[in-house]
Parts: sequence; C-alpha cells; structure tokens
Amino acid sequence: MKPKLNDEARAKESAAILKRLREETEPQIGANTEKMLLNVQKHFTAGDADQNDRIEVVGTRIGRLAGLGFFLFLVASLVVTYLLP
Repeated sequence: MKPKLNDEARAKESAAILKRLREETEPQIGANTEKMLLNVQKHFTAGDADQNDRIEVVGTRIGRLAGLGFFLFLVASLVVTYLLP
C-alpha cells in the first residue's frame, strides 16, 4: 500500500500521467501542425524582427512575401515548361 501523498505530489503525478497519455494517443501525422503553422505565420509577419523598428518589420515582410511569390512563379513556370507540353 502506498503512503498518502500530499496534494502537490499528487498533482505532479497526475500531470505526468496526463502528459504521457497525451503523447501516446496523439496522432503521429499532424502532431505538430498547429505549431508549424504558427511558426510560418510568425515568419511571414516578421515576428523575429525588431518590433520597435517599423521600417525593418515592413521591409522584412515585403522581402519574405516577394521571395514566396518568386518561388511560386518558378514552380508554375517549371510546371508549364516541362509537365504541360
């Protein structure tokens, strides 16, 4: 028989059990989808730039969106050139 645990120890044990259960039952595909999407949003909204420097934030956003647009243009041109004769 286990000795009686105080409330703090029981809460820690319960949290550990719930965490382990969540990890075991979490679907493997898409497990980090929400985190990944939030990181993409943070990247394109210049979350890592100095928020006090408005010009840097706007320039970073423009540069990243222009890079994405250029990438999409390249993919489209490759598809049209090589996959659609």
